[in-house]
Amino acid sequence: MQCRHCQSNISLELCNLGFAPVSNGYLSNEALSAKENYYPLRVGVCNSCWLVQTEDFSSPEELFSADYAYFSSASSSFLTHAKSYVHMIEQRLNLNSSSLVCEIASNDGYLLKNFKEKNIPCYGVEPTQSTAEASEKLGIKNIKEFFGNELAKELAKKDMQCDLILGNNVFAHVPDINDFTAGIATLLKPGGVVTLEFPHLLRLLESCQFDTIYHEHYSYLSLHAVEKIFSRAGLRIFDVEEIDTHGGSIRVFGCHDKGAIKELQSVRNLLDYEKDFGICKESTYQGFQTKVDYIKNSLLEFLLEQKGKNKIVVGYGAAAKGNTLLNYSGIKPDLISHVFDGAESKQNKFLPGSHIPILEPSKISEIDPDYIIIFPWNIANEIQKIAKPMVRGDVKFVVAIPELKII
Repeated sequence: MQCRHCQSNISLELCNLGFAPVSNGYLSNEALSAKENYYPLRVGVCNSCWLVQTEDFSSPEELFSADYAYFSSASSSFLTHAKSYVHMIEQRLNLNSSSLVCEIASNDGYLLKNFKEKNIPCYGVEPTQSTAEASEKLGIKNIKEFFGNELAKELAKKDMQCDLILGNNVFAHVPDINDFTAGIATLLKPGGVVTLEFPHLLRLLESCQFDTIYHEHYSYLSLHAVEKIFSRAGLRIFDVEEIDTHGGSIRVFGCHDKGAIKELQSVRNLLDYEKDFGICKESTYQGFQTKVDYIKNSLLEFLLEQKGKNKIVVGYGAAAKGNTLLNYSGIKPDLISHVFDGAESKQNKFLPGSHIPILEPSKISEIDPDYIIIFPWNIANEIQKIAKPMVRGDVKFVVAIPELKII
């Protein structure tokens, strides 16, 4: 295995989660009788540039297919986050009707619709047919291709270079991270700004968030690694913010390396924080597998105990992170009978691997559970507010990460 950024040989392993299907590959009833593809899910650490990354066995086209089921608008808290970002960046960059904004991996238009409402010209790059069509229904222009330097060159020739390029939770999803970043540099106007949001590797390590590991996430990013990746592409990070999304993320602000924007102290502060944490030490990554297995075993012990008591346990949130947890733990419908999810794209389907049926939330009272495990623990409060009115008062809510806990 070679590092996807610096091509160094990788010998340090973070964890091995066995074999798993594509985490967003939800199954129809007919598909349950067909062959399901499983791929190794192993994560290595490059001790040259400190990029943490999966070993690749599947293609982007399979991971992000035409019927991709993740719609950003399904989460009210994420919609609020997107609206807040647009208000902030509009003020900070003085964006107006003469500006041009591009969101890479624009999904269903959850964010760009806010720019449209402010009459700030924008377009999205979104390769998945299902989400791009939802965005177009909002009147947002979409380029239905995977982003990279070649596409960026084509767009630049069409006078589509941007004052702002943004990407929320896409930087970790690209197999060729160098080409992707070079594309940003190509598409960005000389005085333009790029912002990228992604889960912070430090939080993954700190809270053993191993369920955020799945094939669609090619990279697990620290500011140290991203600074090196940006530098190779001729970009420079001038500001960084820590944000709450996805269990702890960072938002980086970048510009061309020769740009006039001054670097803020926030960049050096976070680099120092990561260094003190040990992000550039092999010992920091050793022992992670032991923590993973402890979480898995704790969940299995809890489920077996409830089964012995004839208690009904269900899940809420058919999230990719939940599928990683379920498949590594070997959990099937005998231990968790159903999962409930508000996204219509997932309802009446089955989770990949575990084959647990997904139902709409209104049916939760029919199942009458004793325990509800919240798989997207990062929005546990939001889910509790939705589910509590539909279940008995003595129903208990559970999260499994960073440790099994009744909340």
